[in-house]
Amino acid sequence: MKWLRSFVMFWYDFVVGDDWRVAAGVTVALGATAALVHGAGVDAWWLPPVAVAVLLALSLRRAVAAARR
Repeated sequence: MKWLRSFVMFWYDFVVGDDWRVAAGVTVALGATAALVHGAGVDAWWLPPVAVAVLLALSLRRAVAAARR
C-alpha cells in the first residue's frame, strides 16, 4: 500500500507541480481542443500553444506579485 501511495503522489506532484491552476488550464485546453476537432471538425492545433502561453503569463504574473509582497 505504501508503494501505491508513493506512486500516486509522484504522479500528482509531476503533473500538478507547484500550481494546480496551470494543470487545470492545460486539461481544459486539451479538452476544448478535442471537442473542437471531434465535435465541430475545426482544425484546433493552435489552441494548446496559445493556452500554454496564456497560462505561463498568468502564472508568472502571480509569482511576481507574490514576490513583491
